[in-house]
Amino acid sequence: MRLDKLIEEKLETTRKEMKRLFALKQVMIDGTVEFRQNRNVDSLLHRIEVAGEHLETNESYYLLNKPKKAVTAVSDPEKTTVIDLIASADRFQPLYPVGRLDRDTTGLLLITSNGQLGYEMLLPEKKVSKTYQAVVNERVTLADVAAFEKGIVFADGYQCQPANLKILKAEKHQSTVLLTIQEGKFHQVKKMFLAQGKKVIALKRLSMGPLELDEQLAVGEYRSLTLAEMKKLSIYFK
Repeated sequence: MRLDKLIEEKLETTRKEMKRLFALKQVMIDGTVEFRQNRNVDSLLHRIEVAGEHLETNESYYLLNKPKKAVTAVSDPEKTTVIDLIASADRFQPLYPVGRLDRDTTGLLLITSNGQLGYEMLLPEKKVSKTYQAVVNERVTLADVAAFEKGIVFADGYQCQPANLKILKAEKHQSTVLLTIQEGKFHQVKKMFLAQGKKVIALKRLSMGPLELDEQLAVGEYRSLTLAEMKKLSIYFK
């Protein structure tokens, strides 16, 4: 949660009063004076003290194993969204998916009430790695690996950043690969393989940044992040 919003909410201050607390060095994070009003904080990771008062956050963080057909959106008048998969008892505050997965893509999706975390993780300069397992309709070759490493070029001239492609199984009419990218363009993985004359027939996200898909989660299931996983995300709270 943004630090300025937390102070305004918990201490019921005006915007002017909140800014004055920063100016008077009354805002402390882990014992150190904090001046950044937009800093992302969570009391699971930080000790937050303002004018001598200890403040606590109450954010939600869920790891979802997204199923096919669920759309990555907060709401949709016709289709089931990833938010609809969260039990009503766990939706006591607005939730947002971090990034997006295509409707027919499965796997890891982080859902949280902490909008600032989503913003930080999606900044291009953060270069958050995302790893996918893809099934492709043709044999993937070492030439494809080299092309991905160099940077796939789309038909419109856009050149993707270098990506790591690992072949798990390669047969004449089907291959299974692992692909790690640091971008998030619309339908990017599918377009990258199309540029090589191949088609993705199944796609599953295995990781995003420090988070990995919990294989114990059935498709469509979710759970709260563990403290260990939260600590891994602490790099986005600085």
